[in-house]
Amino acid sequence: MSLVLRSVFWTIVFPGVIAGYVPWRFFGVDRVRFNSLDVPQIAGLVCAGIGVALLVACIVEFARSGRGTLSPADPPRELVVRGLYRYVRNPMYLSVTLMVLGQALLVQSRDLAIYWAAFFVAANLFVLLYEEPYLRRRFGASYDDYTRNVGRWIPRVPRVERRGPW
Repeated sequence: MSLVLRSVFWTIVFPGVIAGYVPWRFFGVDRVRFNSLDVPQIAGLVCAGIGVALLVACIVEFARSGRGTLSPADPPRELVVRGLYRYVRNPMYLSVTLMVLGQALLVQSRDLAIYWAAFFVAANLFVLLYEEPYLRRRFGASYDDYTRNVGRWIPRVPRVERRGPW
């Protein structure tokens, strides 16, 4: 199966279910009536839209730079440190988080906000207990260097070396 098809498949399986099917089926996203004057709904659409755009950028970078997908069963072959990964180590999880948070704002649902928080806790535990130890074993010193320079959840702007007398 081609890398593009594998990427589409795993996108449907993971973020598609977490940020698409579950909110739609169980939290009322399918019944929302959008009001263009409702500030939380506008913020929700913007947040979800940014999440979708960032997720697509991450998936493309995983395929292009890493030659793999977002699935732990089909991971990148190379450590991806380009694109959004230059600023934060887990932009894909943050993208899905933005999508779910945006939907919680759109629907104005406390239950969906709780689901959002539960997803973030679960993602954090997965990263701490499985993903980071796996990446450290797989990529060794290059991953250690990466973790020293790039934050797990809070984006960092890479330092620019100054040249000249300034």
